Amino acid sequence: MEKLDVFDCSNVFIASFFTDDRGCAHCNREHTLIYILSGELEINDGGKKTILHPGDCAFMRRDNRMWLQKRASENKPYRSVVMKFSRDFLKDFFHNINQREIPPDSKREKVSLMKFPSNRLDVRSLFESLVPYFDAGVQPDEDILKMKMNEGMRAILKTDVNLYASLFDFVEPWKIDIVDFMEKNYMNELSMEEMAYYTGRSLATFKRDFKKVSELTPQKWLIRRRLEAARDLILKGGRKVSEICFDVGFKNLSHFSKLYKEMYGIAPTLSAI
Repeated sequence: MEKLDVFDCSNVFIASFFTDDRGCAHCNREHTLIYILSGELEINDGGKKTILHPGDCAFMRRDNRMWLQKRASENKPYRSVVMKFSRDFLKDFFHNINQREIPPDSKREKVSLMKFPSNRLDVRSLFESLVPYFDAGVQPDEDILKMKMNEGMRAILKTDVNLYASLFDFVEPWKIDIVDFMEKNYMNELSMEEMAYYTGRSLATFKRDFKKVSELTPQKWLIRRRLEAARDLILKGGRKVSEICFDVGFKNLSHFSKLYKEMYGIAPTLSAI
């Protein structure tokens, strides 16, 4: 039987517990750092398998879909700690670091998953220092929370200098942030030309900037985001699948059902059970 406890501080870090094995499709909308406390996590990233054991840590780049298989050990449940780095946090971190620290030859990585070297003292001390808060059910104050998040960022940047380019790849300040705009408008029926116009870009610039933040096309990003929103609403219950389908931006129920099953391996009506 599954037992899931989530300790969520403003979507900053989460502890997960499972008594049984569990597999699930997972997509990060934010850069994520995951550390395994007990059990085992197998990550299938485009056919490449990576297994994390207790003490292992990995960085997962945003806008990538992976299959996660969480396994309990013989005497312990699966348990992990996760840090999610929002774009607002990243911008704030970037503006507060010494710009001379940024390697001039840093290049944006296309790798969506990066496993850290084993036995990193800084990583182990960071994540295991969070466990007492989870166990006690006590939320740390904002100063402690920010300090831990900054430690997490330092651990990522220490691992590979090219991650500077991946984490801090922001568009020009006078343009509207593409991801922020699409997160607020993914349910609306907008053409690519309209999305470009509303974010202050030409169509060519919009396409070029979008490639910086996602390996998906804008259309595929919108479809996946709508499916994620639909799944969240379906799992909450209390509403018809047909209503949810149209509310998140789909125009055809059968097409929605087909896409949903392709992404989650189950019909939306069965997810609601």
